[in-house]
Amino acid sequence: MKSEPEVYSITDLQQQGETIWDGVRNYQARNFLRQMQPGDLAFFYHSNTNPPGIAGLMRVVKTGIADPTQFDPNSTYYDPKSSLESPRWQTVVVEFVETFSDLISLSTLKEEFSAEELMVVRTGNRLSVMPVSLTVANKILTMRFSLPTNNDELLGQRKL
Repeated sequence: MKSEPEVYSITDLQQQGETIWDGVRNYQARNFLRQMQPGDLAFFYHSNTNPPGIAGLMRVVKTGIADPTQFDPNSTYYDPKSSLESPRWQTVVVEFVETFSDLISLSTLKEEFSAEELMVVRTGNRLSVMPVSLTVANKILTMRFSLPTNNDELLGQRKL
């Protein structure tokens, strides 16, 4: 899940503890949000910064929430075609898990993974929410820190 650190950063999430992940206005990214389940982990990716990359880890705590910004006429994310009865934009609530001691840069990710393995390394328009396979997630976690047991215990059987 991506955010520009000037807009909302992993540090902001750490200070708040949890937040609603609002403002997603791409149907494919929205559909990825709809697939998430409570307990799923997600990487927090800082975009549009130098260097961009994975800054930390968060956990999904609530799903199937109508994004409130779609109903606010003063919001950049207002959608006049959306209604309370039939909201177009759904989102999740996430909680802070960990800030990585060092950012995993996009260039490092490109060295480690192909575009088929990890969507964020593709050139061009990158979605703000993208799935990550359990195998790739495990490798990313191993790149950053070692856990007392194994990453499967942290990840369970869910994909990120």
